[in-house]
Amino acid sequence: METTAVELTVLIADDEEDIRDGAERILKRIGFRVIKAARGDEAQRMVEAMRPDLVLLDLKMPGKDGMEVLQFIREVDPHILVIIITGFATVETAIEAMKRGAYDFIPKPFEPDQLRIVVNRTADKVRLTREAEHLEQEKLRTLSDLGTEKSRIHTIVESLPDGVLVTNTAGQVVLMNPACRQLLGLGPEAKPGNPIDAYISNDAFCRLVMEISQGRILDFEDIPAQEFALPNEKFLRARAQPVLGERRECLGAVVNLVDITTLKIVDRLKSEFVSKVTHELRSPLSTIHEQLATVIGDLVDHAPAQDQHILTRAKEKTKGLISLINDLLDMSRIDEGLICREPRPVVLGELLGGIVEFLGAKAEAKHQSLTLSLPAEPLPELQADPLALESIFGNLIANAISYTPEGGRIRVEADMAGVNVRVRVSDNGLGIPEKHLPRIFERFYRVKDEQTRYITGTGLGLSIVKGLLDAMGGFIEVQSTPGEGSVFTVLLPMR
Repeated sequence: METTAVELTVLIADDEEDIRDGAERILKRIGFRVIKAARGDEAQRMVEAMRPDLVLLDLKMPGKDGMEVLQFIREVDPHILVIIITGFATVETAIEAMKRGAYDFIPKPFEPDQLRIVVNRTADKVRLTREAEHLEQEKLRTLSDLGTEKSRIHTIVESLPDGVLVTNTAGQVVLMNPACRQLLGLGPEAKPGNPIDAYISNDAFCRLVMEISQGRILDFEDIPAQEFALPNEKFLRARAQPVLGERRECLGAVVNLVDITTLKIVDRLKSEFVSKVTHELRSPLSTIHEQLATVIGDLVDHAPAQDQHILTRAKEKTKGLISLINDLLDMSRIDEGLICREPRPVVLGELLGGIVEFLGAKAEAKHQSLTLSLPAEPLPELQADPLALESIFGNLIANAISYTPEGGRIRVEADMAGVNVRVRVSDNGLGIPEKHLPRIFERFYRVKDEQTRYITGTGLGLSIVKGLLDAMGGFIEVQSTPGEGSVFTVLLPMR
């Protein structure tokens, strides 16, 4: 806060009453508070009691002379500035007083302007000194706050249950919390300062952290989490993000590490359970389905219509259960990473033609048109798992047939979209309400309403499609309008 002249107090110490009264009138007019003393000892008492900002001090006074008062002021409060009032005959004495700490002097007799100039100059010195002290205190307070904040942040980071690791722009680790050391199995001798690959043995993740640290990844929002195993059969999930400065410049990377070993064990047990149960069920269900088909064929001319209806429904239910088991096995293989491991050259046009031909009978049964449109120029070969592609497009086309009423149209189109192959499966069927679109790729999620209640399905088809495309580095999106139909668009990388 800036100090104004009104806040400054001036002590006029002079044994001449005219000098005291004249100086008081001049200084009060320009906003100073004035107190007066006629003797040296009186001036000392007023300095000690009232601590004025400035002192106009005569060197020749009764009680104690000006030199003694000056010495007293320097001892009591060196911040009080003293202006010596002296006659021409004692100029040498005034100079000696300045050597002892006086700030300025003014000779008698003085003009009002002289007094104003000298006092204002001294007052400016007081104000500047106070402002400097104020700024220094602010600086110390700010540094103290920063130190407290730094200590607080350090305490928080140290106590986090998840591992935290920070790198600089060179990819060198500059901070690790205790949880990080424990997760990575590092001893107390492992100190920060080394490159990231000295602490984490996963090359792909270390390269990602290095690129983030150096500011080479611009799309910060889409940096994927990485999972990797440590030699002691511990699994970690790591997520890295850039550390940005005030001007959005990259200062390094911060890595969050979470132990997911338990989750991996649960997932493995779940997959083993699903695989075991589905394998055990598929064989007897297939046998039951075949036997029902045989019985229905034998009784077609003999059994009552009601009995045939019951048997037909039982056959449909067993077929639905077999379909569910096959879907569960596919999901299990996707979860275990057992698909898309051996990509081979695939002629996509031929593959789509085979699927459309195979599912054509199902479409004809509903009097639907199922067409395939390919570009005039043959599509380039894909490096992909053909079984995965058959599952992807088989599910999409089968869904389009199931959710399109009789007499509807299903169209499959393939072309190039930049460096990707694009396949669209469109229909003029029931469509999907907008509220359901974010969830249609979830496992077992089905849109249930009056129009779809009689359509059989497992709710796993689109989840399988999404899982296979993720494993292949592909992409899928859907556009749909209730009552008008849906368009599923798939993008496949060339390799």
